[in-house]
Amino acid sequence: MLLALFLVIKLATLSGKTFETIDPSSEQVIAKIAEGDKEDIDLAVKAARQAFDHGSWPRIPGCERGKIMNKFADLIDEHLEELAALETFDVGKVYSFETNVDIPSISKEVRYFAGSADKIHGKTLKLSSEFQGYTLLEPIGVVGLIIPWNFPSAMFVLKCAPALAAGCTMVIKPAEQAPLTALYLAHLAKLAGIPNGVLNVVTGFGDTAGAAVASHMDIDCVSFTGSTEVGRLVMQAAATSNLKPVSLELGGKSPLLIFDDANVNQAADLALLGSLANKGEICVCSSRVFVQEGIYDKLVENLVEKVKTWVVGDPFDPSTHQGPQVDKKQYEKVLSYIDQGKREGASLLIGGKSCGKKGYYIEPTIFENVTDDMLIANDEIFGPVMCLMKFKTIEEAIGRANATTHGLAAGIVTNDLNIANRVSRSIRAGMIWINCYHNFDSGCPIGGYKMSGVGKDHGVEALEKYLQNKAVVTPIYHSPWL
Repeated sequence: MLLALFLVIKLATLSGKTFETIDPSSEQVIAKIAEGDKEDIDLAVKAARQAFDHGSWPRIPGCERGKIMNKFADLIDEHLEELAALETFDVGKVYSFETNVDIPSISKEVRYFAGSADKIHGKTLKLSSEFQGYTLLEPIGVVGLIIPWNFPSAMFVLKCAPALAAGCTMVIKPAEQAPLTALYLAHLAKLAGIPNGVLNVVTGFGDTAGAAVASHMDIDCVSFTGSTEVGRLVMQAAATSNLKPVSLELGGKSPLLIFDDANVNQAADLALLGSLANKGEICVCSSRVFVQEGIYDKLVENLVEKVKTWVVGDPFDPSTHQGPQVDKKQYEKVLSYIDQGKREGASLLIGGKSCGKKGYYIEPTIFENVTDDMLIANDEIFGPVMCLMKFKTIEEAIGRANATTHGLAAGIVTNDLNIANRVSRSIRAGMIWINCYHNFDSGCPIGGYKMSGVGKDHGVEALEKYLQNKAVVTPIYHSPWL
């Protein structure tokens, strides 16, 4: 594993500059990474353009692309432990989750789109006069993919797999906090047989390398996952350069609505999963938990007892539920929101402090008596912080759930089908989970309403953003029918 890793990370940039990537559990340097900037992005785009305009990838049959992608998926499975370890070291994710859930899911994602590669086709059109028409679905060209730090491997594949299936070439800019798995995945892609120039990774910072991707005149579309603030900048850069299409999966402040008829124990488990999974560093985190007043007290009691058993510590320990926040900046940001919640008058039920002698660890934290105007009820905290709020009626719950500028996801816990149907149709969010949470699937699209973004990941909808839909019309003469 280490030899393969060194082979990848010793790559250099034009400037020769490097930056350090830090293990958040020990605060120690893992490696020095090449720091790419605009000139390096230019070189990567040039390679991707050459591969798209003159290379084999868009020109081989889709079934052949699918075979290579399936080999890529096989290599991911073969190197599961290395990828899981890199992700745990780099961002503090729990190793058991990585080996059992996260990394296995990305090979499935690659295989899903490998199976789509030979099923991309247009339509025959029936026109109203003596012409015939059809549509062609063509690869859009060179794509720029800017991925976040919270699920680096998953997001790498989430974006590159449909682009590869479509026949595109790409430049990938991983988050500076989490470069290691992107580099290793690029190494595996090359071993699988993906041709030179098709998949290019440039490590560096968002305000230099990332900005260069968003504003590049020879990139044909950009897909970005990250904060709403940076998403605005990506969209602006795309608009002021070559008006390239943009897909954005941005921030969230997702509500979980728990109704009186719900099973209290199941509801508590889902609330903890929704709020604390991946230490709260997940865009669909259900950080606003609305509980109907009839079961509120029982649910609070159940939640507190469960949180007392929540293990925060070494992410390589099988008993650990929660590792460290990704870096010092995020750690301090989460603690500042906890302090803000106390100042605004929310009641701290449990947690609220850092823990451990080293590393960026924070106790799982639950507030109650949270009002809708508090900062902790409005801002995306991206940490292990749950806000509990009581409601009386279905109408109140729907109104308060929608009272946000975000609309990425929501959860509903009820045994009443009528409530589930009504509320799922009323909440303005791109993904609704009923009696479950964080249940993603390669075949199920996800994307945001409002300021949570535009476009979809997963499913055939993800493939569409990497394709151009071209119409072709020709005259027909003396046809026996129209």
